[in-house]
Amino acid sequence: MTTVFVAGSMSIKHLDLQVQERLMNIVTLGHDVVVGDADGVDTALQQFLLDCDYRNVTVFCTGAQPRNNVGNWPVHMVTTYHKPGTRAYFTAKDVAMAEAADAGLMIWDTKSPGTLSNVIELLTRKKNAWVFVNKDKVFHAIKNVTGLESLLSCMAPIARTKADDKIGLTDKLAALQSREQQMALLSARQPQDDPAHV
Repeated sequence: MTTVFVAGSMSIKHLDLQVQERLMNIVTLGHDVVVGDADGVDTALQQFLLDCDYRNVTVFCTGAQPRNNVGNWPVHMVTTYHKPGTRAYFTAKDVAMAEAADAGLMIWDTKSPGTLSNVIELLTRKKNAWVFVNKDKVFHAIKNVTGLESLLSCMAPIARTKADDKIGLTDKLAALQSREQQMALLSARQPQDDPAHV
């Protein structure tokens, strides 16, 4: 069974019809869904899934109880030693969802570093993400660094600077690029499928 990590920017309160269609595909296919407990997109996603009477949902949270769980779904509490209320405290549950998922569906306002961090966590684990850029009403398939760089081109310079400050975006991008280059080199060095080598 496929598990999909659904999330997005807290500034977005309503789901575009294209996003709703993707969610309906997930529901129709019976995939497991992991979702956070924040206001904004997390709550809108939860409400959509509740309206569909969908039960294959787990709400992830840090702390004793979720901030939002509109469908009273099972809760996965993530333990973290970071100070409550800090970015690192809430990021712990996002990392756990990236670990648990096979793929991601993100709704992004072109500013939120948290949503970008989720995409990077998935990509680091060699998992794909589909990111809906709410402003442009376009989906981006993020399967490698090239896809991520294309997504980042949607950001204003000031948003990019803030993402650098908050999540170390440039360093994370460089680490992903380095890993992809190393993998490409290893792949090039492996012998081709030649019967003579068997």
